[in-house]
Amino acid sequence: MGHNELIELARSFIDAFNRNDLEAVMGLFDEDALYDEFNGRRNQGKAAIRRAFEPQFSGAFGEMRFLDEDMFADAKSGKVMASWCCTLTLKGKATSWRGLDLLCFAGGKLVAKSTYAKAKAPLFED
Repeated sequence: MGHNELIELARSFIDAFNRNDLEAVMGLFDEDALYDEFNGRRNQGKAAIRRAFEPQFSGAFGEMRFLDEDMFADAKSGKVMASWCCTLTLKGKATSWRGLDLLCFAGGKLVAKSTYAKAKAPLFED
């Protein structure tokens, strides 16, 4: 997989999040993919990953957007590092934080997503 293809896959992933399109997001994952959340939770397989994403896509956290800040791709390893600023309205107040995703692709599918964020964990609990 080439550099440009990796960047396009990563951008498609971020765009699907920002469109709030869970089906498009899940379509990019491999069946046995791994998603490590910034709070330490690990989700293995598409069913577990879908369950982890459902609150966000159902609007439980308000309107959430990921503003792309920077992206690096290594074609040899199939990895993309995407840094972003996440904005949302939480309990009637606008908030944001910065973070990054390490996205690992193989065969055109996302096989691992690790999220790192500069936020208090867990962000969405009292």
